[in-house]
Amino acid sequence: MQGKVIVVSAPSGAGKTSIVQQLLKEVPELKFSISATTRAKREYEVDGKDYYFLTPEQFKEKLAQDDFLEWQEVYTDQFYGSLKSEVERIWQNNQTVIFDVDVLGGLNIKKFYGDNAMSVFIKAPSVEELEKRLRNRGTETPETLKKRLDKAEYEMSFSNQFDKILLNDDLATAQGEMIELVRDFIAR
Repeated sequence: MQGKVIVVSAPSGAGKTSIVQQLLKEVPELKFSISATTRAKREYEVDGKDYYFLTPEQFKEKLAQDDFLEWQEVYTDQFYGSLKSEVERIWQNNQTVIFDVDVLGGLNIKKFYGDNAMSVFIKAPSVEELEKRLRNRGTETPETLKKRLDKAEYEMSFSNQFDKILLNDDLATAQGEMIELVRDFIAR
């Protein structure tokens, strides 16, 4: 059974997570795709709800079996990836899958599912605004802020490869526009 897939990508600070969270509240047909990771489980996290927690060996075995749509090794033996089986599980419940993934992962998922996927790039009004949002989080050192901004500029260079670009200069407006985009896509 082939269903539909929504892929949402953006640089850090563009508002991707806030937009996806609102979508999940407003569009009951959507189901969030749970990623797999090899990082340590935090005490408040639940396996199979927050992530599928795997050992590096288990992750590499799934890689060898071509079980991932996209994946990356963030640090040595710290992997993140999106499992094909997660999409099948969601489709079996007659729901549409939504991914909140990095830009290159998003493009890989779109390529895999073609017209059954809609890819959306969330864009901040400017790099200056992204920097302001990241500073306001209060979680960045000058070094991590520079890294995130450099990565954001790189990621923005891929925006034209997405089906839709959604400008987030006002969160409520962007959330409303995204809900409309998703409902239209699901209805097709």
